[in-house]
Amino acid sequence: MKIKIKRFDKSLPLPEYKTKGAVFMDACARETTIINPHEFGYIPLNIALEIPDNAWVLLAVRSSTHKLGLIPANGIGIGDSDFNGDHDEYKLIVFNVRNIPVTVEKGSRIAQFMVGNYEKIELEEVDRLNNENRGGIGSTGF
Repeated sequence: MKIKIKRFDKSLPLPEYKTKGAVFMDACARETTIINPHEFGYIPLNIALEIPDNAWVLLAVRSSTHKLGLIPANGIGIGDSDFNGDHDEYKLIVFNVRNIPVTVEKGSRIAQFMVGNYEKIELEEVDRLNNENRGGIGSTGF
């Protein structure tokens, strides 16, 4: 799949796959951002994307981001195909769990993203599903 990408700061590298088997591309912070203790921060990722109508973007933190004391505020980010304007920069929303400010330096690889295809679904409401019940969420154990 070929997609269009706009960088807001061209001194920073294009996102890239870091290994042969990588599924996500790394994205870096466009500017140095300080997240105060127990507050949310918005880290601009220096990218706007134009993806096909049948695609979506999955934005997540890198697996090492927790070492900074930052956790994703909403788990993951979803980018719809119509979030594609010239100023629609992706941002990573994080929460600082530490008791001290956390600084994310400009150029830090802080997030990762992938683009996937989907098919729109059509809902059909029924009164009963003809399948065996599993027993609820978490029914298979930890």
